[in-house]
Amino acid sequence: MINYKQAKKILFKSKIKIKDEIINSSKSLNRIILSDIYSTANYPAGTNAAFDGFAINSNETKKLNKKNSQNFKILKTISAGDNPKLNKVKKFETVEVMTGALIPKNFNTIIPIERIIFDKSRKFILINEKIKSNQHIRYAGSDYKKKDLVIKKGTIIQPSHILAFKTLGITNIKVKKKPNVLFFSTGNEISNNKKIDNWKVRNSNSHYIRSLSNNFLFNFIDGGILRDKDEKLFEKKIEKTLKSKIDIIITSGAVSAGKHDFVPFVVKKFRLANFFKGVKIRPGKPILFAKFDKVEKVIFGLPGNTISSSACFRFFVYPFLLNILGVKTEKPFKAQLKNTYSKNKKIIRFIKARLTATKDGKLEIEALKGQESYRIRSFVKSNIWGLFKDGQSKFKKGELIDCYSPIFSNSNIF
Repeated sequence: MINYKQAKKILFKSKIKIKDEIINSSKSLNRIILSDIYSTANYPAGTNAAFDGFAINSNETKKLNKKNSQNFKILKTISAGDNPKLNKVKKFETVEVMTGALIPKNFNTIIPIERIIFDKSRKFILINEKIKSNQHIRYAGSDYKKKDLVIKKGTIIQPSHILAFKTLGITNIKVKKKPNVLFFSTGNEISNNKKIDNWKVRNSNSHYIRSLSNNFLFNFIDGGILRDKDEKLFEKKIEKTLKSKIDIIITSGAVSAGKHDFVPFVVKKFRLANFFKGVKIRPGKPILFAKFDKVEKVIFGLPGNTISSSACFRFFVYPFLLNILGVKTEKPFKAQLKNTYSKNKKIIRFIKARLTATKDGKLEIEALKGQESYRIRSFVKSNIWGLFKDGQSKFKKGELIDCYSPIFSNSNIF
């Protein structure tokens, strides 16, 4: 049986090719950028007002004070979206500007509306102090200049990126296609019925992984349920899949060493480039992985227990997806252990945990009670995975623990 480090080495060596495509940036959420993206324009496009107020030339206020005030004639009002062009501007003239309005070239500062003193006619404003230049102005290109880097190659696109794309006029982007994932549940006990007998089990793993496809990086195809005697049927399904557009096969259950655990036996019938079965981890020890020879397809055999399946997806399938899509290698972040924890020294434990912050801002991770692979209560309470390394059996309060986000790559957070 290999360790987790060895298993990941095999995963990364088994990289399959995924084709590229060009898509509209508005539909790019959670896709992977294939090249650095640069701004196509200055942002803001033009110098504009950060506040409602009046634009003036500050040089005309240098000698002004309460004893020596000056009326500035109001020429017009400029709103956001208006053409700011003016005819010749004379000394001691001003324009009213709304937030976002472009500022005519003759002016270099804005007095907020709250500070304005109008004369009785409201055709002039009174200024009785020296006004600083460059106040309350958003300068053209002050956020992004044309050809500035927006996001780097290999980034998972988030809503904030789409906001930037649309603001900067970036319409089409090159991304990796979403891999097609074919998923099979296995076992006579698995049921899709709303009401089940107590000797049956609801088909939850299928729904869990389908839900991940909404946030993650793949298309989910439900292959249905393989029953205990469907060994030959499974073999035929693999044969068919090897000729299809499916990239990854995932099974849940039938992967251990029991009487009905046919997945390893069937997979070994095919010519394989890489293979492992069983890793020194908990939960998920029976996990299987294989890359088929001379085709760009792989299979993951996940255990049937809900948490084992969830953990194996997070720590095997997901890193594989990130790798084939060109995302940089994910690194854990550290948090201090809030409580003591003990485990088998020879294995890595993926722990359902709760991440919190202390009053002084330090991150703490609590290993929750109920770590058995069938217990979902602790999974519901958790908000982080803790990786408790091998070579150590006892973990003291205050030790730094490797943490992994349950849904998104840590690369997307830090």
